[in-house]
Amino acid sequence: MTDTPPSSAADPAAVRRRRLLLIGAGLAVIALGWGGYGWLSSDDSRSTDDAYVNGHVVAVTPQVAGAVIRIGAENSDRVAAGTPLVEIDPSDARVALAAAEADLARAMRNVRGLFATDARFDAELGVAQANFDKARADLSQRQAIADTGAVTGEDVRHARDAVRSTQATLAAAREARAQALVQTNGATLASHPDVQAAAERVRAAALALARARIVAPVGGMVAQRSVQLGRRVAPGDRLMAVVPLDGLWIDANFKEVQLDGICPGQSATVTADVYGRRVTYHGRVADIEAGSGAAFALLPAQNATGNWIKVVQRVPVRIRLNPAELTRNPLRIGLSARVTVETGRCDRKAPPAAPQSESIALYDAQAHEADATVARVIAANIGRQP
Repeated sequence: MTDTPPSSAADPAAVRRRRLLLIGAGLAVIALGWGGYGWLSSDDSRSTDDAYVNGHVVAVTPQVAGAVIRIGAENSDRVAAGTPLVEIDPSDARVALAAAEADLARAMRNVRGLFATDARFDAELGVAQANFDKARADLSQRQAIADTGAVTGEDVRHARDAVRSTQATLAAAREARAQALVQTNGATLASHPDVQAAAERVRAAALALARARIVAPVGGMVAQRSVQLGRRVAPGDRLMAVVPLDGLWIDANFKEVQLDGICPGQSATVTADVYGRRVTYHGRVADIEAGSGAAFALLPAQNATGNWIKVVQRVPVRIRLNPAELTRNPLRIGLSARVTVETGRCDRKAPPAAPQSESIALYDAQAHEADATVARVIAANIGRQP
């Protein structure tokens, strides 16, 4: 019996079948991948891990110049609004305030003199009017009996001269009274322009003295302290900063192709890398910011060149967090996070949210204290009202 030697080459039919199976498997994998991508892309959510914690960094700056004599907080200290942070030497401010109070007292007394002058001119006008009336009466009597020879012509002439003299005195008294009234007409002691100018100088000096004590404008954690004892500071110098940790938010940088469907008010979940998946924050989309990060960069990209390459841009979307969750699990500015926005519902016709206003009431207290200082000086020098 003759044995058939094994073929050194593979069966062409088997090779063809193997190739077809590989091609079929590849097509199946592609189909499954495409289907999975379609299923994921149709999900009503947008996610990104290009997200970071952000917040306000409130700079603490002086409003008056002087040497620093006290520092009341250090980096990482927690302070409440109104806590003294830095104190500037108040000696110059105290001297300026004392001088301004003296000027206000002097102005008050001068204006009181003006009102007293009004009363004096009123009295002088009354005397001049009485003398003029008497002179006219004497002239009338002498003219009535001049024809009888009871008085001489010289007496009549003297009476006529007396009328002219008293008439001129009366006119002068009226002008003097009018000039005095110009200084006080329509004003009281406290509302006189001289008093008001001196009062404003007192108010400015009182504010300068109050501002020598720099307080925290908001509550939060102290950061970026750069001030040192003895340093002479000027208005606008950055001394330190206060970060209100209860008002942090997330800036989620979504790709521009992901923005379709993201609207203000949508719910979002956030996980921070510092806590991992064991802590989940819940928030709301505030809005999509006005431009991409590249548009607001210090050196914006110049794309009008011949070697332009398209780069997918990212646009920040602000996510407001729940303050109670921030209190339980504090965050810090700059930490990384992952954000998922539920985009199932998007009403693009809804009116935009009202802008959030911020204000500081601490400076109002300083203004009220300055007003109280002015009122005290005026009350001490007002005397008896005219």
